[in-house]
Amino acid sequence: MLPDPLTFVKMHAPDDTIVALATPPGEGAIGIIRLSGSNAIAIADKIFLGKRLENQASHTLHFGRIVNDKEIIDEAVASLYKAPKSYTGEDVVELSCHGSHYVLSQVISLCIANGARMANAGEFTQRAFLNGKMDLAQAEAVADLIASQSGAAHRTAMYNLRGGFSEQLCSMREELIKFSALIELELDFSEEDVAFADRTQLHTLINDLTSVTQQLTDSFRLGNVIRNGVQVAIIGRPNAGKSTLLNTLLNEERAIVSEIAGTTRDTIEEALNINGVIFRLIDTAGIREHTSGAIENIGIQRSKDAMLRADIVVYLYDVNDTMPEELRAKEKEFAEKGLNYLLVGNKADAAHEAIQKFSKFDSLFISARDKQNIDKLRKSLYDRVVQHPLQSENTIITNERHHAALQQALISLHDIKEGMTNDVPGDLLALDIRRCLYYIGDITGVVTTEDKLDYIFSKFCIGK
Repeated sequence: MLPDPLTFVKMHAPDDTIVALATPPGEGAIGIIRLSGSNAIAIADKIFLGKRLENQASHTLHFGRIVNDKEIIDEAVASLYKAPKSYTGEDVVELSCHGSHYVLSQVISLCIANGARMANAGEFTQRAFLNGKMDLAQAEAVADLIASQSGAAHRTAMYNLRGGFSEQLCSMREELIKFSALIELELDFSEEDVAFADRTQLHTLINDLTSVTQQLTDSFRLGNVIRNGVQVAIIGRPNAGKSTLLNTLLNEERAIVSEIAGTTRDTIEEALNINGVIFRLIDTAGIREHTSGAIENIGIQRSKDAMLRADIVVYLYDVNDTMPEELRAKEKEFAEKGLNYLLVGNKADAAHEAIQKFSKFDSLFISARDKQNIDKLRKSLYDRVVQHPLQSENTIITNERHHAALQQALISLHDIKEGMTNDVPGDLLALDIRRCLYYIGDITGVVTTEDKLDYIFSKFCIGK
């Protein structure tokens, strides 16, 4: 049975103080150690020899030494953030030390010896959520921002981190709560047959919410592309120019190019950024029907496997050595397997007459060696997955948990609409509305469970 979606889950961050390395492990110029909790400043004062941090103003920097009794461990800068004006909403001290692994481990050990404990994965951000500094959707956007590897992923994460997605959800939820309250009020006056909620307005609201929720749900396909990249398998017969095309797209000699058929024996994967979206290009072994080489056969099978896993298949063919019947057979094969594909005719720089026989095909003609029409190929790849320009102010769902919750909310909205059409009793209508509110609230953390929080934040890195 679903918990009451109108009840906020009241949670409080623990009183203990946590510590962790906030910068990536390994040797570097600077390593930052973060303390957060009610005793963060007191613990820092025990090991930091300089100005007494307890007496200093928030958001200030102080130079000093990290000491263990009389032994100087390091010279450091202490950054002071007093509650509630900090990332976690608690007292926070960040010690910027030299990036030696030995030094950093010594400083962390000192903090623990003086009362701190090692932070769990994502615990700083979890405390920020529990202390009301951000909602759950914004907290998850922090992890997305850290993991972003392209401009599109960065823009989407920043939009969600600034609360754009959350504001949209809160607006939807508030509108639905108003009607839910009126319908439940009607239940208290059921014997008097009083209607407080305007069914016409509710019907309009449900239609609007359904449209918005459907758009958000549909955006997950693009969101998945932004977050994980696009798998592009470059396939074709031996010597069609697949490795040359890969090198041309990457502007580097990544794959070995040879006139000898079967040179590429295994798949080669490289990343290409097109307009802020990562395309993962897979150069495959040439596919031919008859070969006696056992190793080449393994490579061909891997090429076929890569083709089936790919988001887009680029079928590269030599315009001088291919007949239209081959392309028709390939189109039929790709259609039967449900593959998204591009036909690309290569070596078309001096083959104007040869390409006429392919006029009935939706094919792009290039010269991988001479870099002709390579920009058109990049644009075609991009257009296959991004139909409209990516705008920083648009909400794009990249999180599987959010997508699943929105799907459930959409089902609930359809149930509400069907219930109004069939004039169901108010108590059943109220139940559907409460269920919809639950799933919308689950995204931002208005209603959730402690186990779910632990799972979400366990996927964060230590120190964040």
